[in-house]
Amino acid sequence: MITVQVEIDINHPAADTFAFISNFENNPKWQKGMQKCTVVTKDELQVGTQYHQVAKFLGKDIISTFEVTDFLPGQMVKAKSIDGPFPITFKRIVEDINGTSKVRAVIQGESKGFFKIAQPLMRWMVNRSIQQDYARLKKILESPS
Repeated sequence: MITVQVEIDINHPAADTFAFISNFENNPKWQKGMQKCTVVTKDELQVGTQYHQVAKFLGKDIISTFEVTDFLPGQMVKAKSIDGPFPITFKRIVEDINGTSKVRAVIQGESKGFFKIAQPLMRWMVNRSIQQDYARLKKILESPS
């Protein structure tokens, strides 16, 4: 099991930060390797919402479907992969700190096959990639529109 935790302060209103990171179709804007995310359920974001994503990792297309498993409007979204090569769960929390955002995230994934053998390297690569993603998120949200 690989677990990555991130905590970052973003000088951007918490409600807007949460709206951005809980709109999964924004994922390609700030997550490196993410090619496309498409919400496949038509209701507004809630437990049970599903989205399909295509990511590129080590030169391979990784196609997965995720489902929201827990949701607090404006504050927290948790989802897990229900289809795809790697079991993954993530939780994103946004807290308002005097008009800015504190973003916390926990991402957990299970390695299989070759990736399980290479788990120490994978842990380092995944951690580095996720930390860079959240730094990219900060830069995007703090940039003037």
